[in-house]
Amino acid sequence: MSGGGRIGHDVPYMPRGCDMRWFSTEEICEILSRFEKVIIIGDSMMRHVVGSINVMLRQDLGYGAVTDWNFNADERRDCFCNYQFNVKACSVQGIFKTSDVVKNDPDSLACSADKVDMIIEQMVRYPIPPEELSRLHDIIPSKKPSQPYAFIFGHGLWNNLDLAATINWLDQVLEGIAQAAPWLQPDSFSSPEPTTTQPQSTHSREMIASHKRSGSGFWPRLILTPNASGKRKPDEWIVTQGNKALMVFEEAVKIEAEKRGVEHLGTWNMSIQSNKFDGVHVDLKGNLIKAMMVLNWLNMVEVEKF
Repeated sequence: MSGGGRIGHDVPYMPRGCDMRWFSTEEICEILSRFEKVIIIGDSMMRHVVGSINVMLRQDLGYGAVTDWNFNADERRDCFCNYQFNVKACSVQGIFKTSDVVKNDPDSLACSADKVDMIIEQMVRYPIPPEELSRLHDIIPSKKPSQPYAFIFGHGLWNNLDLAATINWLDQVLEGIAQAAPWLQPDSFSSPEPTTTQPQSTHSREMIASHKRSGSGFWPRLILTPNASGKRKPDEWIVTQGNKALMVFEEAVKIEAEKRGVEHLGTWNMSIQSNKFDGVHVDLKGNLIKAMMVLNWLNMVEVEKF
């Protein structure tokens, strides 16, 4: 899914070498129902992935990603359709967890309320503030649930595509999850030493021993890297966050994630010829594709191994 492309600006995206399905709402409900909870951790781009999944769960292209049940007239005008993903006007109105939909607008949810549980924890800084880690711990049970949890991460732009900062962030998130849920990894968990400038090859064995548990705990994990930048990207960010930097970052994160047993989904190819609001964030169509990529990954998780 990461390696496809488009033939022309904003034409349909075609994945390369794989069969990426576009699921119906009923199929999406069934996929999500295989998991006790889907936890998404990251920045505004990941918030938009959550919003796009909610668009499909609520079957509402106009307001599916936002809390339209409490909107005033101005919000209904400013946060409609594409503008649901306007980070300046509509970020606080985004839906952060499906339980809020169940509580405030249950009739809009196409799935059974007790079958879908998805939440985003916005965590972007490294070191991660203790209160954010505590909030993450609170939503993860200490005892093994009846169905698996899936974890989806996204990081990069907040730290100016600093690879070391992103990998250290990922390590701290993984360690925090493992400490909160020992059932995820039967083996003892110890995090690698923090990276100072860039991930060091001398730490690789320890990283693998600490994070890659292919033969023990069942722990579905995916990391998304940022989408391509657009023509509205402010000039002062072109060098550090332009498309060359994004491509290099995506390739490096894929390598480091693999060492930790975390699967990687790149979004640069998907988004290079798509529309962006501000040169950074893709529009409704682009976010729906991201969300469908994530759902395809969730569909491939072998939950029967849990």
